[in-house]
Amino acid sequence: MRAPSRPPPADFTLVELFLADASANATILVQGSRELVKGATDPASLLPVLEMAAQSIKGAASIIDFAPARLLAEELQASFQRSSDSGQTPTPRASAALLCAAEELMLLAGCPADELFPSAMQRAEQLRLALEGLRGLPPVAQARSDHASEPAARELPSSARPRLMSAPPSVDAAILALFYAETESCAATLSRGLVQLEAGDPAGLEELMRAAHSIKGAARIVGFGIATRLAHAMEECFVAAQAQRLVLGGTHVDLLLEAVDVLGDVGRRPDLGLARWQAEKGPLAHSLVERLQKAAAGEPVPDRVRMPVGAAPVLLTNEARVAAPAIALVRAADSAPKAAPSGQDRVVRVAAQSINRLMGLAGESLVESRRVQTLGGSMQRLKRKQRDLADVLEALTRATTGLDPQTAALVVDAKARALECRTLVVDQIEGLESYARRVDDLSERLYREALKSRMRPFGDCVHGLPRMVRDLGRQLGKQVRLLVSGEGTDVDRDVLESLEAPLNHLLRNAVDHGIEPEATRLAKGKPPAGTVRLEARHHAGVLAITVSDDGAGIDPEKIRAKIIDRALLSPTVASELSTPELLEFIFLPGFSTASSVTEISGRGVGLDAVRTAVEAALGMVKVVSDPARGTSFHVQLPVTRSVMRAVVAEVAGESYAFPLLRIERILRLAANEVKTLGSAQYFVLGDANVSLVCAQQILGLGLPPTAGDELCVVIVGDRAQRYGVTVDKFLGEHDLVVRPLDPRLGKVQDIAAAAILMNGLPALIFDVDDVVRSIQKLAHAGRVDKLSARGATPSDRPKKRILVVDDSITVREAERQLLANHGYEVDVAVDGVDGWNSVSNTHYDLIISDIDMPRMNGLELVRTIKQDAKLGSIPIVIVSYKDREEDRMRGLDAGANYYLTKSSFHDESLVQAVEELIGAASS
Repeated sequence: MRAPSRPPPADFTLVELFLADASANATILVQGSRELVKGATDPASLLPVLEMAAQSIKGAASIIDFAPARLLAEELQASFQRSSDSGQTPTPRASAALLCAAEELMLLAGCPADELFPSAMQRAEQLRLALEGLRGLPPVAQARSDHASEPAARELPSSARPRLMSAPPSVDAAILALFYAETESCAATLSRGLVQLEAGDPAGLEELMRAAHSIKGAARIVGFGIATRLAHAMEECFVAAQAQRLVLGGTHVDLLLEAVDVLGDVGRRPDLGLARWQAEKGPLAHSLVERLQKAAAGEPVPDRVRMPVGAAPVLLTNEARVAAPAIALVRAADSAPKAAPSGQDRVVRVAAQSINRLMGLAGESLVESRRVQTLGGSMQRLKRKQRDLADVLEALTRATTGLDPQTAALVVDAKARALECRTLVVDQIEGLESYARRVDDLSERLYREALKSRMRPFGDCVHGLPRMVRDLGRQLGKQVRLLVSGEGTDVDRDVLESLEAPLNHLLRNAVDHGIEPEATRLAKGKPPAGTVRLEARHHAGVLAITVSDDGAGIDPEKIRAKIIDRALLSPTVASELSTPELLEFIFLPGFSTASSVTEISGRGVGLDAVRTAVEAALGMVKVVSDPARGTSFHVQLPVTRSVMRAVVAEVAGESYAFPLLRIERILRLAANEVKTLGSAQYFVLGDANVSLVCAQQILGLGLPPTAGDELCVVIVGDRAQRYGVTVDKFLGEHDLVVRPLDPRLGKVQDIAAAAILMNGLPALIFDVDDVVRSIQKLAHAGRVDKLSARGATPSDRPKKRILVVDDSITVREAERQLLANHGYEVDVAVDGVDGWNSVSNTHYDLIISDIDMPRMNGLELVRTIKQDAKLGSIPIVIVSYKDREEDRMRGLDAGANYYLTKSSFHDESLVQAVEELIGAASS
């Protein structure tokens, strides 16, 4: 295999999509190939899944013309197909070769986008060996004798054999798993403690000694000699420091942290196996042992070569924290005795799915308990009706004066019975109100306790951040310290996991761009060491996180110049932007004010990734900057995702909810404040114009209602792009228990989830990002209806609309870009079921579909559409990686109008087919 000689494409969007796609499918290939090696899974059910994953990588790699991945995936797909067609299980040698190739694909998929092609050139020899290993497999029919007798790695290239090596067979797998967890946990303790020690806190030496001693004992139990010696050398350094024979300076801490990284790598990559790990890291570990021994003896330590910035911080998982203490049971002879944990410290391992179900039930109980209050209101209305009845009877008594005694007696009896009923209702109301208070309190406590079971302290997310800030500061030649507050703030586990990447980006940004060099700070009268603060707290029902620095702030004029340089705005418009408006531009993809690209920054992806991750977690991020005080990023996230605070509104007689964190504000707008410009309607909010779009049009629920005297408007979007969504009326602000939609529905456009209101009726929760995208599509197509106008008909659309159905995100994006560049309006669907849902609800002029997709394949989708009386006339183009004639005939027989291969992306065949079927985009 020859590595590509051409440079990577200038636009990395498709490459990044390819990497995301390839990473997911490579994971399937590696896991499945391991099952084949073990022989633990029925190959008949596994091989089709592996074949589809390899086909997806092959097609995506063809799109970006990445030959190494395409060739490997092609050979993998062919191998799986041969085994599947023959009904024969791959031999051990074949399974091992398949695993090696799958692992090479996974290594490629783990590269950054800008390093993918150079990395392939560096790994050319390994890729060639993996490819030759696949091509050298014997035919299935000739390999039957090999199946029972051939060892797993007999004829593989020598470079591939270590992939199949694991821990020594004498070590019990459960003990080995505990060793990995213990090593990861203690490495995190060492990393955190060393940073604190360098900052001037010698009290942590005892904890560092215990952590190093724990790793040493655990490594000795599993017979991992090099880790034992490395941990022992670290322990000797700590003993020397405690005895004041050694002063741990910055150089010593660098050396110790390097050793921590090496040991922590064992716990972070348990699938690697001890044998392969020792083959890769052994020389470095032996060198570290020698240098640590010299340091403990008081000899000078040479400066360490600066580490690459961005080394992954050591973050612990729940499983690691639970499993780590257990290894103490098997190393009693090695470790110091510890006190038994108290009752409060006992831990029970519970599956996350069980916790999620418990949270759902607790949330339902909380909502249902509040419905009792509505029953109390009904009882109060009954009480008023009975009072009215008593007044009527009293009037009747006065009117019956002088009548016969029998009639008078009946009236008196009716008054007595009415009084009795009224007394009974009053008693029942008191009992109901007391019951409602108790149930509400009980449900509230149940919900809080269930919620607490999902919560983890914010500090679990920040263990490795002081180390990262410290290392980055040293590489940049800056003195920087990180101050963390609110580590005990409780955060939902899912929300906490979504914070890791955004916090990394914000802290790196603060150290690189915010904190000035020492000489500059001294010239400004600032202390030489910069300070970065990370704060977390609960505020107004949300999790508020602030990342701030005392650096130079963000220069708005640099942003303005960059906007003009990139032609994002005209110089006249850019000159009128305020500082808050300018700061919004730093979150744009590819926007950076850095003068050059370095390992640390300059590509403009960091803050864009921060906003994307925060918004995916249903949160929002804002920035405030002052040259005299520095820069602060304020992140707001929901404390939990199981219960959501939302504004509920009525649209076309149904209830819909807007997540409170994702809307800017709600307001009632007088009809005379609505202005018209061409076909668009808008109103003025502050000093900005906000476009108006009816929620009924977004949801496709028919004609927009006629505008009345007052409009109910929900403002969505951000400062740069805001839209007003009009609804029929507001139903209030509520806490909703979030219920995910049935996965069989696929992705429902504009809808994220559902909930049950207190009145027992369902409400759909808007996906605000999806709503904004839908509004933008309507606006770009010029199809936004006026509030008092009739809806547009399909024939009124100026652009033709195409649906692209493909399970590969790389292929979907490539097709979408190609067609959009030719003027078509393009929607996408992730599989056949999602495509059928889209076709059923939206008019399309043409459909483009892949064949091999989960849930419903392309041929089934084509047949389903062609058999529908209303949809059967829609032209369909199949675009598939399969280029055999029989595959082409199967597609055309199913009803497709065209059959193209995915190589058509590199010429105009696809566009020509589309134009031949439906004409140009606006014809």
